[in-house]
Amino acid sequence: MASNLTKNIQGDKLSISFSGELTLYTIAALQKKIDSISFNEVNFVVLDLHKVLYLDTAAAILIVKLEEDYNIKSKKTTIICLNKKILSTLELVKMQRIITNLETKIDDTKDSSLENNFFHSFLLFMEFFGKLFFTQLYYLKSFAHIRFKEIAFELNESAIKALGIVALTSFLIGLVVAYQSAYQLKLYGANIFIVDILGISILRELAPLITAIVIAGRSGSAFTAQIGAMKITQELDAMKTMGFDPFVFLVMPRIIALMIAMPLLIFVADILGIFGGMIVSEIDLDISYELFLERFREVVDIKHFLIGIIKGPFFAFLIASIGIYRGLIVKNDTQSIGLNTTKSVVESIFAVIVCDALFSIALTNLGI
Repeated sequence: MASNLTKNIQGDKLSISFSGELTLYTIAALQKKIDSISFNEVNFVVLDLHKVLYLDTAAAILIVKLEEDYNIKSKKTTIICLNKKILSTLELVKMQRIITNLETKIDDTKDSSLENNFFHSFLLFMEFFGKLFFTQLYYLKSFAHIRFKEIAFELNESAIKALGIVALTSFLIGLVVAYQSAYQLKLYGANIFIVDILGISILRELAPLITAIVIAGRSGSAFTAQIGAMKITQELDAMKTMGFDPFVFLVMPRIIALMIAMPLLIFVADILGIFGGMIVSEIDLDISYELFLERFREVVDIKHFLIGIIKGPFFAFLIASIGIYRGLIVKNDTQSIGLNTTKSVVESIFAVIVCDALFSIALTNLGI
């Protein structure tokens, strides 16, 4: 059905009535008719949509823009409509225009105050977490929504391919901690206590923290670079156009995969860190492997191991969320990818250290 537009002026009140189907293909003709209307003696404008049968987003943008333009010109404007679908489309367009205008204003005022920039960044981050939360609810509705193939692929990228660097780093940390501790312990003849030091420090603190820092530099930065490149090449826009939600296909699989991978990587880091300490104990302190393991079983409680493992998903969520968020706010230039990749690594490491500190405070107060 074709669209039409009629006007009716009563005193200082102008009523513009739309009818038919308002779509991308009809708004050009409607715009010409609207431009021909004189508003010199008009103070009130009514946009009547009672007879509109269908309205797409392009036409909704036209209606919302008319309302904004007339209000700017001191014309009190009212939209009249009883169709809930049309009203919801108009509300969606209004909300998106508010967000777009806010982003544009911030981009155009690069010299604005630090408080405004921080407030804008905070709003964008909260918007990201809101979308993330609703996507998680979507995932929980049914197992059919979970992208197992994508999660398996990200597990391979984030866990399997990271095993080597995590294992080597943890092994060297175990060597260094044992070697530095051995010198002090030999002075007091307390060689056997190297087991206590290594067991508690590596299982509880060092293995989770070192693993998180390595993954932040490896996987967190990769998430930012990958999604940032997809945004620049408009792959994200293409996904949205085809009806694929980037949060379902790109964001959630990466977060879930990293939350699964992190405890496994911490477990490997525990083993290699302790093994590195065992080698130094054997060479420098004359503590055999059998004696080391026997003492380890006696003095190192299972809670220290579990605490380290439990930290994994929390660290992984912070690293993945920050990395993906930084990728989504990349602007249309390659310099922005480098800047946001750097920021994602720094912010992820900072967030992990803060989270670890909160864990330490809470567990200490609980006596665990």
